[in-house]
Amino acid sequence: MAGAGLLGSDEPSPVRVLRSEGRSDLFLTADHAGRRVPRKLGDLGVPPAEWERHIAWDIGIAGVTERLSALLDATAVLQVYSRLVIDCNRNPDWSTAMPEVSEITPIPGNVGLSAADRSARVEAIFTPYHGQIGALLDARRDAGRRTVLVAMHSFTPSFKGERRDMQVGVLYNKDVQLAAIMLELLRAEPGMVVGDNAPYAITEASDYGIPTHGEKRGLPHVEIEIRQDLIADEAGQAEWAERFARVLAEADRRLRGVA
Repeated sequence: MAGAGLLGSDEPSPVRVLRSEGRSDLFLTADHAGRRVPRKLGDLGVPPAEWERHIAWDIGIAGVTERLSALLDATAVLQVYSRLVIDCNRNPDWSTAMPEVSEITPIPGNVGLSAADRSARVEAIFTPYHGQIGALLDARRDAGRRTVLVAMHSFTPSFKGERRDMQVGVLYNKDVQLAAIMLELLRAEPGMVVGDNAPYAITEASDYGIPTHGEKRGLPHVEIEIRQDLIADEAGQAEWAERFARVLAEADRRLRGVA
């Protein structure tokens, strides 16, 4: 199979699909849901403590996405290998897809990669993940099903010494319609500080998932970022999944009303 040279037959598929036949119009993705590393790559020369950090994965987002999928009966596609192996929210041709330095941490196993090394990671992880998303979206389109794409991510409470007080961010690029509804609903939540295209912003030069699966297909879409300290444990994951199940359902009702 594609990528067989990098992943052993006993190693997990990079893709987890939940509720492929889910009834909801909402369709969830989680590009950074895991921190596995193919056995052949060892630990990439990265110290154990660094694998607990955001540089390796989106802390807590797998648990939130799993619970949200169940609450909404929504299809979810999760990618289980570390973003340090290959970042599935980056074009594989970009240097940031397999970074030699992440934030301020050197990644020795990514230094001096050959074209074959890079291709092996793309074939083993990136292509199956995005291929599965594409195939599911094609099937929904062919069946005449409506789809609203929601990309799930998490962010650090501080970045390079800068504190982030917002609990959640709503990200968008060319199409602001769903994001504007989400911003209004989240800001109505008691005590909620919401980032408008913060702590990040989607662009064609920094993101892959939303531009490829949302914008190019003309699907309604939004990217959600949740602060990691709020979803580091199961209680927090359950709380935020319940919140987003409620908010996304209402946002979709409003979106259908103005479509």
